[in-house]
Amino acid sequence: MTINLLVDDPRWRNSFKTLRVDVLKAVRMVLKDYDVKGAVVTLKFSTNEDVETLNHLYRGKKKPTNVLSFPNDEPPLGDIILAYETVKREAKEQKKTFRAHTLHLVVHATLHLLGYDHEKSREAEEMEALEIAYLKRLGIANPYESR
Repeated sequence: MTINLLVDDPRWRNSFKTLRVDVLKAVRMVLKDYDVKGAVVTLKFSTNEDVETLNHLYRGKKKPTNVLSFPNDEPPLGDIILAYETVKREAKEQKKTFRAHTLHLVVHATLHLLGYDHEKSREAEEMEALEIAYLKRLGIANPYESR
């Protein structure tokens, strides 16, 4: 298993000294439960502008989002990109720590790389249950309780 971390926005660097270990732990924890040989995951910690460009190009949505996942077949798994401004804003709005929200999004996106989705309610319930369980193992409270 290979996990690449790219920090494009210097604002991520301020938090990344402590986040780095947790991000690696979160991705490894999720992947350990699946038989993914030769897995390569690249996480890019970027800006709203970069994420908006990709969101428009690949999803037809001209706006930033918190995280995007791009699964690959060869090598298995894929890429994850997070938008600093959106993650920071959402964490504040949802009264969560930046760390907790970032790790939730990393777990969420890693599950997307493994083929999980949340378009249908049954799929969403399954994915949320997995997220809650993984986050609990990281010492993070259920992110869906406040809904």
